Amino acid sequence: MNTTSLLNRLLHNPSTLTPKTKALTTTILTHITAGRLSKAVSILFAAPVPFPFPLYTHLFQLCASNRAIVETRKLESHLVTFCPTPPPFLLNRAIESYGKCGCLVDARELFDEMPDRDGGSWNAMITAYAKSGRAEEALDLFLVMNKSGVCPNEITFASVLGCCGLVLGLLVARQLHGLIVKFGLSGNVILGSSLVDVYGKCHVMSDMRRMFDDIESPNAVSWNVIVRRYLEVGDETEAVFMFAEMIRENAKPLTFTVSNALIACSSISALKEGSQIHAYSIKMNMVKDEVVLNSFTDMYAKCGDLESANKIFDMPNSKNLINRTSLVSGYAMKGRTSEARELFNEMPERNIISWNAMLVGYTRFLQWEEALDFVLLMCRETREIDHVSIGLILNVCAGLSDVELGKQVHGFAYRRHFYSNLFVGNALLDMYGKCGNLRSAQLWFFEMSHLRDKVSWNALLTSYARHGLSEEAMMIFWKMLGETRPSKFTFGTLLAACANIFALEPGKQIHGFMIRNNYEMDIVVRGALVDMYSKCRSIDYALMVFKQESTHDGILWNSMLLGCCHNGRGETVIELFGLMEKEGIKPDHITFQAILQACIYGGYVELGREYFDAMSDKYCIIPRLEHYDRMIELYGRYGFMDELEDFVKKMPFDPTVQMLTSVFDACREHRNSRLGEWATNRLNELNPSVSFRFEP
Repeated sequence: MNTTSLLNRLLHNPSTLTPKTKALTTTILTHITAGRLSKAVSILFAAPVPFPFPLYTHLFQLCASNRAIVETRKLESHLVTFCPTPPPFLLNRAIESYGKCGCLVDARELFDEMPDRDGGSWNAMITAYAKSGRAEEALDLFLVMNKSGVCPNEITFASVLGCCGLVLGLLVARQLHGLIVKFGLSGNVILGSSLVDVYGKCHVMSDMRRMFDDIESPNAVSWNVIVRRYLEVGDETEAVFMFAEMIRENAKPLTFTVSNALIACSSISALKEGSQIHAYSIKMNMVKDEVVLNSFTDMYAKCGDLESANKIFDMPNSKNLINRTSLVSGYAMKGRTSEARELFNEMPERNIISWNAMLVGYTRFLQWEEALDFVLLMCRETREIDHVSIGLILNVCAGLSDVELGKQVHGFAYRRHFYSNLFVGNALLDMYGKCGNLRSAQLWFFEMSHLRDKVSWNALLTSYARHGLSEEAMMIFWKMLGETRPSKFTFGTLLAACANIFALEPGKQIHGFMIRNNYEMDIVVRGALVDMYSKCRSIDYALMVFKQESTHDGILWNSMLLGCCHNGRGETVIELFGLMEKEGIKPDHITFQAILQACIYGGYVELGREYFDAMSDKYCIIPRLEHYDRMIELYGRYGFMDELEDFVKKMPFDPTVQMLTSVFDACREHRNSRLGEWATNRLNELNPSVSFRFEP
């Protein structure tokens, strides 16, 4: 109700007003119309007469919207002075006003003193707690309300479900869901959306989706909630799919829904879908919105389409801090760090996200010296260093293997109270491990006991494995099981550790643990298993794991081929290579290392020569030193001395000392004086300090 309609209503009902009250009411309403709320309430507070209830209601609503706590207290005082038992609806408005002003103590005192409460009283108090972030108090009050026999309504459920989302109260949310169905409110789109939101926040995605599908006509808020929750749990593909479903249902998205969908596209490099959302936004005239426009620049930049990102940036009103930072990040993440730095230097203003975006580019592409110079510049020019900055700087220390600098950063993080941040803690652990300071890594790991996670365990485990301490890495793994569930990345490190120390039994135990606990056996894990079994001389197990994978990439094929070579199964290598070609997998230089080694083990001299020639003729692979080494060993081991001499003297480069030594040994074994003396002379020329003498 606006002020004019209220004035007409009060003044045209003379039975409710004395002349004095009528005059004061007119004055109060005049001040309200002029925006002088404080003056209006002061006149009412000083008046020794009661006023009509609609005036109090209107003033409480104005106080709530203006968060005027002093005026709210004056109104309540005047009301209870001249009306000792005011109707509940008026006191409910007072509770709402106190809640909006953040004075929950006053609101609760008034609520507790009410002689008669109705459902609106409970709703007002619960909503006040909910909107002030006091979720637990709101839930406690709801339980009291329920025990008191007061029937909740849509407003009650909406407020309490919001509180469940804040405290991740899944059990309470399920109970509320049951009550909503019991009271026949399951068709309410607001409550349905609230349940979708709570289930999503609690990461119960199946229940969230089921609840969403039960909403007969989802509104824009419903769609925004489900897109956002999928995005938050890292299921960006489903977030994009749900946005597409929304468009197919002819529901108009909110600008934030569009922004969330674009963020999802950025995360999975879904450039095609992002471009389609761009086209839709142009059609719906949403590109003028700053949030949407910024999201387009970010999406194109992160998807690597810098040309489109620049086009968005060149549009009117686009050259803001967020878009400039997105462009810097886009160039940096593509490895075009020089161009990113130029853009960074041209920025009229920067924030910590801009600095971090540039630093990420340097660290991602291992440009450690440039990164260190940038860190020094950052320390001189800004004090806005956050936990992300600290983590990146520690990555630089690790990349430079500069543990002393890392210790200084550790001290800085401690002084700035970043040491309790998990991201920083894991970065410190990783830095100490990569710098080889395992004692400090172990000490810091123990200090992190109250906040460490599986990333922390992986960092420590990897540090030991990286420095050849495979047995210690295995001990850490068994301890890890008592605290957290390992990720599949943990097993890659562990299996490599088992392979390094030829620990077949622990390797089998890890394999069995993964099977029993239903871990995903992706192509990376299978590659690690193949490598472990091969190095532990259990090639049959390796072949079994290899055959269980439905799709094989070049890396997995190479692991299997090298494993067979390592176990002297040259014939199997040749057979597998035939299967590899049938699957259409393109071989690389590592593949041919394995094939040539297999030919050496099996004595397939002619076949080896054919494969070597096929590298350049058929597969367009230029042979490397290691391939020439293997051909020299193949010819020399089996006494093909004429072919060896022809091969060595026609190589496109001068033979290395290692190659000449192999030729020398072969000639001495097979008594080839001419080639042996040639190899001897070349060796003595290359290394005069060590004299070679050929004696057949």
